[in-house]
Amino acid sequence: MTRVALAPTPFQGDPPITPQLVREHNLTDAEYARITALLGRTPTFAELGVFSALWSEHCSYKHSRLVLKTFPTTGAQVVQGPGENAGVLRLPDGWAVAFKIESHNHPSAVEPYQGAATGVGGILRDVFTMGARPVALLNSLRFGPLDDARNRYLCAGVVKGVGDYGNCVGVPTLGGEVDFASGYSGNPLVNAMCVGVLKERDLITAAAHGVGNVLLVVGSRTGRDGIHGASFASEELTHESERRRPQVQVGDPFTEKLLLEASLELIASGHIVAIQDMGAAGLTSSSAEMAARGGVGVEIDLSLVPTREPGMTPYEILLSESQERMLVVAKADRVAALQAIAAKWELTATPIGRVTDDGMYRATWREQVVVLIPGRRLIEDCPVYDPESREDEATIRLRSARPAGSVPPPDAGEALLALLDHPPVASKRWVYEQYDSTVQAGTVIGPGGDAGVIRIRGAEFGIAVTTDCNARYVRLDPYEGGKAAVAEAARNIACTGARPLGITDCLNFGNPERPAVFHQFREACRGIADACRALDTPVTGGNVSFYNESPVGAVDPTPVVGMVGLLSHVERAVPSHARAPADVVLVLGETRAELGASQLWEAVYRFVGGQPPRVDLEAERRLVDYLVTAAGRGLLRSAHDCSQGGLGVALAEVAMGGAYDETGFGLEIDLSPYAPGLAALDVLFSESHGRAVVTCRPERAAAVAALAQELGVPAWRVGVVGERGDAFRVHLRDALVEHPVDRLRQVYFSSLARRMGD
Repeated sequence: MTRVALAPTPFQGDPPITPQLVREHNLTDAEYARITALLGRTPTFAELGVFSALWSEHCSYKHSRLVLKTFPTTGAQVVQGPGENAGVLRLPDGWAVAFKIESHNHPSAVEPYQGAATGVGGILRDVFTMGARPVALLNSLRFGPLDDARNRYLCAGVVKGVGDYGNCVGVPTLGGEVDFASGYSGNPLVNAMCVGVLKERDLITAAAHGVGNVLLVVGSRTGRDGIHGASFASEELTHESERRRPQVQVGDPFTEKLLLEASLELIASGHIVAIQDMGAAGLTSSSAEMAARGGVGVEIDLSLVPTREPGMTPYEILLSESQERMLVVAKADRVAALQAIAAKWELTATPIGRVTDDGMYRATWREQVVVLIPGRRLIEDCPVYDPESREDEATIRLRSARPAGSVPPPDAGEALLALLDHPPVASKRWVYEQYDSTVQAGTVIGPGGDAGVIRIRGAEFGIAVTTDCNARYVRLDPYEGGKAAVAEAARNIACTGARPLGITDCLNFGNPERPAVFHQFREACRGIADACRALDTPVTGGNVSFYNESPVGAVDPTPVVGMVGLLSHVERAVPSHARAPADVVLVLGETRAELGASQLWEAVYRFVGGQPPRVDLEAERRLVDYLVTAAGRGLLRSAHDCSQGGLGVALAEVAMGGAYDETGFGLEIDLSPYAPGLAALDVLFSESHGRAVVTCRPERAAAVAALAQELGVPAWRVGVVGERGDAFRVHLRDALVEHPVDRLRQVYFSSLARRMGD
């Protein structure tokens, strides 16, 4: 199959390669010199586009690769680590779970509905190309304050895009997070996560092999939407970014559903040897990366690619990011059988090329060679940078600052209401009620709790899933903030009774060429790595999203952690809300005077600063072990992580119940002997890590306390659950917080709807 390497020739109508054209492709002079040295000549226009896409930050990780190598990525539970479409972890009985999180930030900033929708579509394809059936979607969304009309527009469009796409495909959205801060006003963050299950024996990867095997495009036709999407995602947003709207892909969830079913059937058939989504950089990245993984060459005839617009050039076909397309490598004698399966699902499967043995990445237009690049060097010889890292002096000063002393401390009861009404803390019901969370009939715990839980059909176990990150912590102390993201995710998983297994991450930061931004990135990653080692939750993959900057500056650094956990007996899943009158309420973990970066300071004083709470990873591990063990023994009625808004908000959430309950339960809590030496506001609203609120039947309270002592987890019995509709009452040494539980529910569950005008 070896073919003589003929030098490529420019396609008719291609522009000449000029310094201006190189700059328009986001390539530096040094990078262009590297390209000409690699080729030994001037690239064609199509080759320039290929290098621009694959050497973009979005595809090559050129500013993050050295840091990402510090993550722990192995463990007994790891079946597939980083480097594939999705990570895969081992489950009982031959099962496995595939999961991944990725960003679609820049597209969503200029076209929120399609930007968010196609983010969901892309992450679904990353999971089912591993041979896994998607069973859950999650997301992490960040917007500017809702008093701004454009932020409301972006929020409404993104949420509708996320919901419509997932609902149409028929995959439940089980959880996620939504946050609001001024740092996201010009650049919202839209991170989508998908979780799928498979039998471990059915795992397939995206490594092309078998000289003579055939490359086929399966799914939608190729259009001009999304061209330069990868390079667009690798630059800062400016006032001119609206003109990039045509580079936002357009999704079709109904075709996605057909593609999902066809892909899983093709994988099960044995007719194919590899499959990959045409995501960022489209046909270019999928074909080049599959060839490089397999150590082979590929030859593609671009004139054979089905298009939906007339006159498309090789450059456009290579770089289009049209949605709902797969690239499949099929055994040469199985093409007809493959096409029959595709046709069953009303899809076309078009042969466009073959696997070769010369290691070259070759694209032709009929007989004319337009791209000829050494395949492995295209992927492996991209530049790698180690930028300067230096903490910003303003951040150092802000970390030691406190709210203005002239502002009187708030009344504890009024402060609680202010926090429950504060959009970052308030219920996200307005968001998740637009998502179908029960389709597939496997949902055990849906949105609104600590983590989503899903039942695996025919299995005794279940899976718990969550996404977490407190960007305020990361902004003020990136190392502690990185640790906190993993620790909070682990607590949320463990509160359901599940054992944390591993993480995927979506690392959202500004321009890495700025020393202060790269310092945030490097230190946050160091915190994530340390926490993952301590909690035995290896990193299986993810996404780095740099250049999240607008004319007003960089976004708050936001390294989102998506975590998966194993619930050995799914029928023992523990909810986060109180469940019965007279149940005993206990607080687990230590509360310290740690109001730095707290929601109290932001909601009441409009101040974000101070030293964030520090994470004790050994204490976190003990708490996780306790929650998992207690749930396994059936000791707990509910368990709820204590995080944003501190103990006061956590207790209120336990009392208020679910979004669709008629009312909540009263709570009678006495914190007067608890945390001696702390002021009332510290006791209620400090955001110390390593804490949870649990409830249990009265007859099991002694066993709950004994297990805590055995495992080294501080535990205090602080009160009891009242009747439905009773008052929420918390006694402190020098204060009493008392509200009807229905008043708390009204404030908490209506906050976002009121601001969105619903």
